[in-house]
Amino acid sequence: MLIHKNSTEIIQDLKQLTPPDNAVLFSAVAKSIYTNIDTDIGINALRNFLLLNSSQIPANFPIQPFLQILEIVMKNNIFAFQDSHWLQLSGTAMGTPTVCAYATITYGHYKNTLILPNFSNNLLYYKRYIDDIFGIWIPSATDI
Repeated sequence: MLIHKNSTEIIQDLKQLTPPDNAVLFSAVAKSIYTNIDTDIGINALRNFLLLNSSQIPANFPIQPFLQILEIVMKNNIFAFQDSHWLQLSGTAMGTPTVCAYATITYGHYKNTLILPNFSNNLLYYKRYIDDIFGIWIPSATDI
């Protein structure tokens, strides 16, 4: 997977492309990505990520304890708001150091298992950074 460091690199990428006349540029933002991630889906996405990348993970990395601790953190987050304390009942455990990586991996799993397999024939270009997406869509004959 090619990772871009900044928008200048993406612009260089785009200069290399020659999209057809019917191409459509699009951008999107996943609305409230952190708070909308179902905990069970997120943990399963992390589990799948670790399994798919097991060759790059040290052999002594404790995958099962890691996933158990992640579940405890995600399902038992208590946070303060003004003078009160709250138990977060759904979504990603906000304020924890895992938030960004958890959301990125979860959405990456969604992209790799649902978006790309179903729409790769229409995507000339697709890049995502956490919850921001930019792409070039090529409509099929049935889209017109």
